[in-house]
Amino acid sequence: MSSQTRVFVARIAGLVVLDPLGDQVGRVRDVIITFATNGQARAIGLVIEVPGRRRVFVPMTRVTGIDPGAVFTTGLVNMRRFEQRTGEYLAMAELLDRSVQVREDGQLFSGVVEDLGIEQNARRDWIVTKAFVRRIDDVSGASKAMSRLTRRRTGTTFLVDIDRIQGLHQQAPAQSAESLLASYEDLRVADLAEVIHDLNPKRRAEVAAALDDSKLADILEELPEDDQVEILAGLEIGRAADVLEAMEPDDAADLLADLPPDQAEQLLARMEPDEAAPVRRLMSYDENTAGGLMTTEAIVLGPEASVAEGLALVRREQIAPALASAVYVCRPPLETPTGRFLGMVHTQALLRETPSSPVGSIVDKTIEPLLATAPLGHVTRTLATYNLVSLPVVDDSGRLIGVITVDDVLDHILPEDWREERHDLHPTMTTGRSEDHPSRSTSHG
Repeated sequence: MSSQTRVFVARIAGLVVLDPLGDQVGRVRDVIITFATNGQARAIGLVIEVPGRRRVFVPMTRVTGIDPGAVFTTGLVNMRRFEQRTGEYLAMAELLDRSVQVREDGQLFSGVVEDLGIEQNARRDWIVTKAFVRRIDDVSGASKAMSRLTRRRTGTTFLVDIDRIQGLHQQAPAQSAESLLASYEDLRVADLAEVIHDLNPKRRAEVAAALDDSKLADILEELPEDDQVEILAGLEIGRAADVLEAMEPDDAADLLADLPPDQAEQLLARMEPDEAAPVRRLMSYDENTAGGLMTTEAIVLGPEASVAEGLALVRREQIAPALASAVYVCRPPLETPTGRFLGMVHTQALLRETPSSPVGSIVDKTIEPLLATAPLGHVTRTLATYNLVSLPVVDDSGRLIGVITVDDVLDHILPEDWREERHDLHPTMTTGRSEDHPSRSTSHG
C-alpha cells in the first residue's frame, strides 16, 4: 500500500474506505476541516457513508493511507450518526465553491476555491497546504452568477499556498452549490435529502436554489416538516408555487397545511388551477383519515382497456413502486374524482393474463374500497389483513377519489423523528484497534 504526500479533497470524496483486511467499510463523503487561532487549517476526520446509508465520523488518526482508488483505515468505526460540531467545516459541502481573496505579487484578486490539498506533517497531522483557485476578474459579473448560485467554469486557475488565501473560513453572502451536488450525484433522493438536512440553513437555501424544480420537489418530500417549511419560505413565491406543482399532491397538501393559512392560500392561488384543485381537496380532509392519507395520482383505466395498456402504465419509471402495485378500474371520467369505481387489478394479475384481455374482466372485487372518512387504524388493519401496499378510497357516491399507499401510512405511524433514528444499527463496528482523535470525544469515534 502506498500513501500520497498530498491529496486533494475532491478526489478523496467518493473513494471506498477499506479496513486492514481489505474489506470495504464504506465510502468517503466529505472531509472535516477546522481552523486554529493562527489560521492554520487541519483535516481532523472523514465523513464516510457505511451500509444503510448512515454517515459516520472516522478520525484522520485512523487513516493509514490514501491511494487513488481507496482510503485505508484501522481502529473502531463508531456507528453513531455524524453530527457536525461548532468550529468544524465540511470541505465538500461548505468550503469548495467559496469566494475568497488571493494575494499575488502584493495584490489581491477574487477567486473561487475549487479544491483543497492536504498533507501529513511530521506529527502525522493532516494540514491543508494548498488551494486550487479559479480567478474571477469580473467581480460584478461574478455577483450576478452567484445570485443564481451557479458558476460557469471560466477564468484562470491557480494552485496556491493556503496562507495566500483570505476568507476561506468566512461565510460568503452567496455561494455556489455545484461541487457539493456533483459529489453527491450518485445518491438516491432520500439519501441526498439526509445530506441537505444536515446542512446549516444558509447552505440548505443555496442548495435548494441550485436544484431544478422537479429535483427539489422530490427532496422536499423526503425532508422533515421544519426543513420543508424553511426551504419553501426561502423561495420566491412564483418558484415556490412551481415546486409545489412538481410535488405529489398529498405531499404538497401536507406541506401547505404546515404554513400559515394566508400564506398557503397565496401559494395555491399562484399554482395552475388544475394542479391546485387536487391539493385543495386533500387539504379538506383530516390528516388521520383515509382522505388525509391518500394521493390523487392513481393509475386509472376504463374496463375495456387492455392488460397491455395497464402494464405499460405501471412500468413507467416515474411511478412509485407502491402505486405501481395495482391499477384501478372505473367508469369515465378516468381522472380523480372518477366515475363509478369497479375494482382494482393487481400488477401480478396483469402479468398472468394475455395482453389483449380487458382489465374489466379481471378486477379483484374482494377488496372493499375505503371511505374518505375511514380512520387511520382501519386503514392500517386493512392493509395488514390483505397483505396490500395500496388501497382505493371512494366518496359517498362510489367514485374513486384517491389511493392510499403503505409508505404514506408509515409516515403517519412512525415517530416524528424517524428519519433521525436508526434503532437497527449497532453503535460500533470493529475494524482494528481503537484510537480516538484528541479533538473529538468518543461519541464520534
